[in-house]
Amino acid sequence: MTIEEELIAKYAQGVLDFSGLDLAESNFSGINLSGINLSNANLSVANLSGTNLHQANLTDAQLNVARLSGANLVDAILNGCSLNVANLVRADLTRAQLCGASLVRSELVRADLSRANLSDANLSGADLREATLRQVNFRRANLSEANLRGCFLREANLEMANLHGTELGACDLSGANLRDCELRQANLCLVNLTGADLRGANLRWVDLRGANLRWVDFSGAKLSGANLTGADLTNANLTNASFVHANLTQAKLIKVEWTGADLSGATLTGAKLHGTPRFGLKTEGITCEWVDLSSNGDRSIIQNFTLEAAKEFFNATPPTLRIIIDSPLDHEANFVLAGTYYQIVQEYPDIIQLPSIEISNRRTILSFRIDNDLALFPTAFMAILPFQDATITQKNLYTMADMMRAEVIQQQDLKSIKIVRQLIIFLAEAMRKTKIIEQTKKTSESTQKVKFFQAPTQVILTNSKAKNLIIYDNPRFGKTLLHNLNTNHNDDISSESGYSIPDLNIIVDFIKGFYYIGQ
Repeated sequence: MTIEEELIAKYAQGVLDFSGLDLAESNFSGINLSGINLSNANLSVANLSGTNLHQANLTDAQLNVARLSGANLVDAILNGCSLNVANLVRADLTRAQLCGASLVRSELVRADLSRANLSDANLSGADLREATLRQVNFRRANLSEANLRGCFLREANLEMANLHGTELGACDLSGANLRDCELRQANLCLVNLTGADLRGANLRWVDLRGANLRWVDFSGAKLSGANLTGADLTNANLTNASFVHANLTQAKLIKVEWTGADLSGATLTGAKLHGTPRFGLKTEGITCEWVDLSSNGDRSIIQNFTLEAAKEFFNATPPTLRIIIDSPLDHEANFVLAGTYYQIVQEYPDIIQLPSIEISNRRTILSFRIDNDLALFPTAFMAILPFQDATITQKNLYTMADMMRAEVIQQQDLKSIKIVRQLIIFLAEAMRKTKIIEQTKKTSESTQKVKFFQAPTQVILTNSKAKNLIIYDNPRFGKTLLHNLNTNHNDDISSESGYSIPDLNIIVDFIKGFYYIGQ
């Protein structure tokens, strides 16, 4: 009786423990060995094609060059197992345990490793083309030079994994964890990484052409020399990421957050930049002939650049709204202010971030950092709402927009006409939302009881070219002592007299510094 026949006979009698046996070059093809214990066994060059090894224990077994194509290894334990150059084509390894296993140059084409645990495993040079790797655990695994083209890796854990030079083209890695992953020179062309976590990952010289990178967290990642031509990074987090000499030609960078990003020497010609801030960036030596500022990236709004104009565009001042109140903010006013802005944000979520607040013994300054120039006017329209000066300030905003509309039409300045038209649309929407808020009467009732909100104000806008525009300056600002303020407002505190709207040329010059076209 051969050793294979003896094992099969004993297994049929209920014996499961065959640990430590030398079964090299044996043939168990198509046999049912479910639940068997072959830990520390030598199965090198064995034929296990189609074998049922469901829940088998193969801990520390030797399976080098073994044939396991089509094998059932569901829930099998293969921790520390050696499967170098093994054939696992179409094998089912669902929920298998392969911690610390060695699968160097193994064949896993179309294998199913869903929810398998391969933490610390070595799959260097392995072939996993079109494998199903849903929620697989590759934490700290070595997948360098492996081929995972077309794999399904949705929600997989690849934290701190080594993917140096790995083929990942057309993979689905949506929602995957690749934090602190090593991806140097990997091929990620046409990959889907929607919502993936790549914080701190090393992606130097990777190929990300045409990749879907929407909502990806690249904060602190290294993408120097990466090719992101045509990649979609809409809503991605690129904070403090390095794109030194990266190619972002025609990349979709709509509404990305990239404060602190290093774009030195990068190419951004044709990038789609609608709703993306242009400040807090390192841009020395960038190449950018033009960008697309249209809301859907259809090239309907193109901004062309000279070399100097590109530098200026990517080193913009953060657009800012300042409301200066001629009164210090006390605890009661602070409580009411927070509640009032909470009510406003329910209708106008663009004021999602609270303003920075500076308080002196006489005045309070509320500073709102705004993502783009066109949001300055509507944000001011909403942010002034808690204060007694709201009505006149809002009137000035609309008057200035109307003055600009008439002037740019007369000048036939097509770019400015588009800006002003959108500006008026946004203001009209802000007015509509203001009426909704006022109908609740919650904001007006609470602010009318607190003297702070009746104090004179100044409202100043700063655009991305660092130009200021005073929207309103109460004639009593700086002239009325705090202790003289009272609830009787017939003293003309918010009177229109004494303040005139800035010269038309100043207003038009201010909006000509706008680069962003709508949200």
